[in-house]
Amino acid sequence: MIRGYLLVSLLAVCGAAVEISVASEGGNATSNLQYGIMEEEINHCGDGGLYAELIRNRAFQGSTMYPANLDAWAPVDESLLALSTPSVPLSAALPTSVNVKGSKGTVGLTNVGWWGIEVKEQKYTGSFYVKGAYKGIFTASLQSNTTSDVLASTEIKSKSVGDAWTQHNFTLTPKVAAPDAKNTFSLTFDAAGADTGSLDFNLISLFPPTWNDRPNGLRIDLMQAMQDFGPKFLRFPGGSDLEGSTLEDRWKWNETIGPLTDRPGRATAWGYQQTSGLGLVEYMQWCDDLELEPILGVWAGLTLDAHVIPEAELGPYIDDALNELEFLTGSADTEFGALRASLGYPDPWKLRYVEIGNEDNLNDGLESYIEYRFQAFYDAIKAKYPDMIILASTVDMELTGDAGGDYHLYDTPDNLTVRFNFFDQYSPDHPILLGEIAATEFNNGKGIDWDDKNFALYPWWIATVSEAVFLLGAERNADKIIGTTYAPFFMNLNDWEWSPTLISFNADSAQTALSTSWHLYKLLSESHITNTLPTTSETEFGPLYYVAGLDSATESHIFKAAVYNSTEPVPVSLTFEGVKTGSPAELTVLTAPDAFAMNEVGGPNLVDSKVQTVEAGKGGVFEFELPDLSIAVLKTT
Repeated sequence: MIRGYLLVSLLAVCGAAVEISVASEGGNATSNLQYGIMEEEINHCGDGGLYAELIRNRAFQGSTMYPANLDAWAPVDESLLALSTPSVPLSAALPTSVNVKGSKGTVGLTNVGWWGIEVKEQKYTGSFYVKGAYKGIFTASLQSNTTSDVLASTEIKSKSVGDAWTQHNFTLTPKVAAPDAKNTFSLTFDAAGADTGSLDFNLISLFPPTWNDRPNGLRIDLMQAMQDFGPKFLRFPGGSDLEGSTLEDRWKWNETIGPLTDRPGRATAWGYQQTSGLGLVEYMQWCDDLELEPILGVWAGLTLDAHVIPEAELGPYIDDALNELEFLTGSADTEFGALRASLGYPDPWKLRYVEIGNEDNLNDGLESYIEYRFQAFYDAIKAKYPDMIILASTVDMELTGDAGGDYHLYDTPDNLTVRFNFFDQYSPDHPILLGEIAATEFNNGKGIDWDDKNFALYPWWIATVSEAVFLLGAERNADKIIGTTYAPFFMNLNDWEWSPTLISFNADSAQTALSTSWHLYKLLSESHITNTLPTTSETEFGPLYYVAGLDSATESHIFKAAVYNSTEPVPVSLTFEGVKTGSPAELTVLTAPDAFAMNEVGGPNLVDSKVQTVEAGKGGVFEFELPDLSIAVLKTT
């Protein structure tokens, strides 16, 4: 593992102060650049993560890639469990159920949850569907594997019949919290009361309290972690989750809406089956709840196995994208607006951004994307929605009309830092979304080697500082940038395909880790520059990188900086034209114990944030010193 970070070519020595003068006018209007979220069904970001459902494999959903199974389920005592495809399924979308059989006594099944179930003193809401004649009582319970205690239990009177599916609802309210997340859920019944000795079960569900108490809602601690860093947009469905591994597995918006019984789920590109419980409506509610700008990705005719839809066959997929837009934004008297209203959402949502595809420069997709796919979608969407801002999924092409592009970059810390001036070359005529940005591999002198897989488990401090340098370069060009997001965003530490991520977690909400890069995004997001201001210095950028500007809402002058690989602290002498002697400012400096400090699940926060008040000295000069591998924001008050 190559972990050295002081590469000779990047070392810099600082002695005299870096003198920086900031003009009072002449910069760019930069209200476009925002910090946001990219959702990707990777690392159980949705199921087993943000989507608050506690039961794993709740509806025995399967696909060609991942056939239905009994994963996460175990029999109670001498019970027998078997997958069943009854002649009368729960629904066309959920044809497979579990048959629970026992000769006598208590029989049933137990679920281990998403590698555990957190149990607190709070109300849990559950339901299940059952088919089969049964006169008796069902018992739903939560129990601790650590203490063997039953933490909560309730009895549900059966209304089950032999020829139809019936839903049963229940609540569980533990009186004490479990000592850890090593808990399970069980559903049992008396075998003697079942006419045939067995019953079929499906869609067995259990939810804790959710964000804003939404039914079928989102996990509170992870929503809080997002709200706390101040994001402004959500790009969804993220990345490869949109494309799908095959044509069958692409994200189909109309299969993610309506009752859960109508959602078949799908195979993700990341090694497991998805429930689609977190669907299109839930994404929009996520935006509503955190006041986020939605950036919707629509499938554009390319799958990860390099299957490309021919030009003559593209029409139905374009129609599907237009139907999705009508579902979201159309009035209730349109066909798909009426469908939305029938599901309980009469008011249209506001949508300004649509991205056509995802990373169409990869998987042999660029030629067809340039030749006909992008233009066909662009023309159709613009014809119906002329004010829509349309983004290409790459910047590796000549952009049409007023279209923007989506730029993705995963690299080593050194290479991110070298790209500080990268966006100087672009024109503001075509806005850029930085849809996926992260330092993922330790410095190795060559950049990312996808065959090496030498990626860190969590963001580490020098990587975070390099991301700061890259993002400050973007802020200097923020009249060209719509926004930026770290990607991927979430990781369930029990089952993941990609690291590092911004937020890592397990079943225990007390152990959720806000990464070093989360602290960077929080600092930059909370110091929004509405207008950049020109800077002048006789010292070239590096090891100190910076941007300056104005927040017109508070009339604060803002200076953002990062120090990457200096042999000693960097003294700074900073003046803002028009800011007088004695003017106060708040200086926030982020540091960490060493270059490889990581915020781990269950561990402490290693990012040290120091806030101090500084005053402008003679001539309005702010003087301060920034240590190596630090990130700072100075804001006049």
